[in-house]
Amino acid sequence: MTDIQHDNGPRQGPPWIDPEIQQKIAWRDGDVVISVPPKSGTTWTMNIVHQVLNGGTAAFERIYEEVPWIEFLSHPADTHDTVLDRLNAIPPSQRRVMKTHSPPPGLPFHAPDGWPGVKYIVVFRNPEESLVSFWPFLNKHSDEWFDLWQVPRMAMCRPDFPSFYAEVIDPQGMQAMHFGFLAAWWPLRGQPNVLFLHYADMKDDHEGTIRKIADFLGVSPGDDRWPAILEYTSFPWMKQHEDRFETMPDTPVPVLNPGAMLRRGEAGKARDDGMTDEISRHLRAVGSQICPDADALDWLYNGGPLP
Repeated sequence: MTDIQHDNGPRQGPPWIDPEIQQKIAWRDGDVVISVPPKSGTTWTMNIVHQVLNGGTAAFERIYEEVPWIEFLSHPADTHDTVLDRLNAIPPSQRRVMKTHSPPPGLPFHAPDGWPGVKYIVVFRNPEESLVSFWPFLNKHSDEWFDLWQVPRMAMCRPDFPSFYAEVIDPQGMQAMHFGFLAAWWPLRGQPNVLFLHYADMKDDHEGTIRKIADFLGVSPGDDRWPAILEYTSFPWMKQHEDRFETMPDTPVPVLNPGAMLRRGEAGKARDDGMTDEISRHLRAVGSQICPDADALDWLYNGGPLP
């Protein structure tokens, strides 16, 4: 994926993702940003926040209508204003929750003692697990979507994970999706308006994670609402209603083929999905150059209490 010209200028990556949009958002007091690298628990976290804020509800059609993706263009004719207008149309009485794959400074960071009061939920995952999940996810993008954007499928897809890493990830320096993300957020981990979560810990303690998010957002669902919140944020329920989590709004053709967004929901299975010892060593070496902090790297790979 090389620099691709768009109406709003050249940028790195697929043309339907434009991080520059975030710099133009009119932020509101109470906004919640879910900032997560690709394939690191983004959709799950989006649903958790939606369920917590709404007391557990199955009455939604598509999660992306409830939690908009603030870097995503639905059509080649879309401009930044197309996305901004959708965000501005959300009633001021409704607390906005937004998804991004960007860290600061591409994502504007608002200090906790300033205005507007924006909160950031930041989720990390072992990069080996994320990358082996990223490979089939890209392969699951529809031919119609690639054709719409005039992007060759082979610019992003490969038949096996080793060739995907060697020919797509490494030449483009895409390890920065995880290690650059970590380096950018790590100095902000102690800020009171930032909540760091690790995917492995989320899997180990489903209810504890959701209660932590509720506390962070200042929300106190009644005891009678917790069974619904826990059910609707469970992997089995989300898998059963998968169409609600992989359909993007306002796209003229499907972005994804069925089964792309939610795979197995497991942690610690990178070797089963194509990761090799050689790739693992190379990935860690590149990561240590991007983010030299050994404590940060260890936490990224393993989770647990923040150092």
